[in-house]
Amino acid sequence: MKINKILTFFVLILLQNTAFSQAPLPESCKLKFGTNLGGLSDYGTELPFVDMMHGARTWYTKDVGNPNGSPFDTQVASSLAYRPDGYPTQAPQIVAGQAFPQTTATIWAVLDGWKVGTYTVFFDGAGQLSFNGAAQNVTQVNPNQITFDLLGNLVGNYLEMTVLSSALANPIRNIRIIMPGHVATYTTQPFNPLWLSRVQTFKSVRFMDWAQTNNWGQSDQYNWDSPTLFDWADRQKMDNYTWTNEKGIPYEMMIKLMNDYNLDGWICVPHRASNNYIQNMALLFKNTLSPSRKLYVEYSNEIWNWMFGQAQWTNKYGGIATGLSWPECTVTYIQNCMNQWTTVFAGQLSRIVRVVGVQAAWQDVSNRVVFNMVPGSFDAFSPAFYFGLGSDGDAALDILGANATVANVAYWVRQTRETDEKVWLTSQKTQIADALNIPMIFYEGGQHVTPTPFGDAPTYAQALLDIQRDTAMYNLYNEWFTFVRTLQSGSQPLLGMSFSLISQRSAQYGSWGILETMDQNTTAVPAPKYKAITEAMALFNACSAPLSVNWQAVDARCDEKAIKLHWATAAESENEYYIVEKGSKNSSPDIDWQSIGTVSSNGNSTTTRHYSFTDNQPHLSEVYYRIGQVGKDGKVTYSDVFADNSCWENNGKRQFAISPNPFEGEIQITSNQPFARIQIFNALGIEVLSEKINGETATLPTQDLQSGMYFLQITGGSDNRILHRAKLVK
Repeated sequence: MKINKILTFFVLILLQNTAFSQAPLPESCKLKFGTNLGGLSDYGTELPFVDMMHGARTWYTKDVGNPNGSPFDTQVASSLAYRPDGYPTQAPQIVAGQAFPQTTATIWAVLDGWKVGTYTVFFDGAGQLSFNGAAQNVTQVNPNQITFDLLGNLVGNYLEMTVLSSALANPIRNIRIIMPGHVATYTTQPFNPLWLSRVQTFKSVRFMDWAQTNNWGQSDQYNWDSPTLFDWADRQKMDNYTWTNEKGIPYEMMIKLMNDYNLDGWICVPHRASNNYIQNMALLFKNTLSPSRKLYVEYSNEIWNWMFGQAQWTNKYGGIATGLSWPECTVTYIQNCMNQWTTVFAGQLSRIVRVVGVQAAWQDVSNRVVFNMVPGSFDAFSPAFYFGLGSDGDAALDILGANATVANVAYWVRQTRETDEKVWLTSQKTQIADALNIPMIFYEGGQHVTPTPFGDAPTYAQALLDIQRDTAMYNLYNEWFTFVRTLQSGSQPLLGMSFSLISQRSAQYGSWGILETMDQNTTAVPAPKYKAITEAMALFNACSAPLSVNWQAVDARCDEKAIKLHWATAAESENEYYIVEKGSKNSSPDIDWQSIGTVSSNGNSTTTRHYSFTDNQPHLSEVYYRIGQVGKDGKVTYSDVFADNSCWENNGKRQFAISPNPFEGEIQITSNQPFARIQIFNALGIEVLSEKINGETATLPTQDLQSGMYFLQITGGSDNRILHRAKLVK
């Protein structure tokens, strides 16, 4: 890394970020929290869905017809044939080298937190399923429906499901195992209400583990060594039989959670995603995520952490294969990811925060990543804000062994914080946040009280377990929050994404959850981490000033060569009027804004209000809009930037006529140029119709589409680029 490159970066960032340093905030307003969500697993106690099949273990195999009974797993699952959705094409199947035909089975190894009552199983196709373990009163209601009961104390119990038979012509598929009380609503309300009540304590969630970001796309943690990139078609699909595999929970469910429950989100782009994947991922979030939601975008997770395949992979294919040094070789991938999202969200960059992850404990590595990024291509950098024991504390506690106490653990945590974590984070603030005048946000944090090396079974295990329920941990958290607040500057609070929401205690592998189970009775089983965070959040919420306007939606549409702007507000306070501003980029990457009109306001409101404005002079160039709310005090609050460029396309660049819209039956599409493919996506971004075209006209049969909003995409040209997009309503 050259010094002149650092200086150039420093100067450019200072010029671009003049508004970051503002007046100081009160102490209680300096730190706000989000949470990381736990990944799905058959042994997890964080249960986000009412369809428990989503959390099933990936298939393993069993003998069929073995008179001595089958081993638990005959370990030939990879030798069976499967449908695209992951279900076996038939069962049983003959596998070379196996004495008996093979079938598939799955298990839920931990039932802590499962609801007691009657579960209902639905499936498509012809065949038989069996259940054992905790399942009682198993009843075949009809050929495609089964019920079973889970009763009594479920702690320490399990549930196993085996596919006894599955017809080749009509195989078993689309299995759903519905929690008691949700049979009538699981399709429209897929989230577990108890889980939601815990999640909604926070205003933002990080989907790193939901998306199985670590070792993404690998069959196991060691199988990382492949140069092949994944395209969009390789992503996790909504209909896959389980979401506990190496690709995690579908993006559509993340978007639904954010939209339906007013949560901001933090997503991690898979490290082996192709540009096609990244672009389509960005497009899905752009088109289907509510504009009122903030989205944090990060490339992978901890690509400096050699425990994970993404660190090994970026080093080999970005560094060793190219001659670039580490960690500079990782910048290539981070930069490309940021560039792709920047392009897709052009004109709407205020909707996203482009985040560069760094290693809190290694300042040199952080500098060599951040200072090699293109100025202006990212919005924030992000270390973790953990505190732990360190090697000295681990060694001292190992000597004490079983005699170690909670007080001993707390002592070494405090010692280590003074010599390690406080020093590290202060350095990150001064060398990057202050020097470049950019926000520092924390992707993970909280207690990291684990043995050294991580994963070893400690001699002082009981003390590690005990402190997770002790007042000492509550005190450690509050002390830590007091320090972290000293790192804040300017008018915006620090954001800390707690790690994590719900998981069981483990002395060997870490006690990450601020709760152990979703239904934890914190009076009987103390949750000091949860108590400390919720109290800190209550302080922060109390100091937050009410917004003068709560933007609900903003939109622009071309109508007879005029652009009609629409916006809605969920609440207004001391509102004077609205100004409508129009912008263009011309030759600059920045938007030049000018006022084109005003709209009167009703002043104060606690209910939804709708507004509109017509721009009768759409330019023959790409244009942008934003709405400014002018308060009675003269201050202006702006909506997100938004655009609709179909008028530009129809007047100056390309023409597409789509009618009728709204539609009921067929849709007619004509153009002044050939196009190759038409796709229609539903509101969740799922493709519901695709037609290949070789011409300038097309007729789409849409009779089978349900009523609702859809997104049309037309592609063509030698590079199969996107020619036109439009919203459709049936």
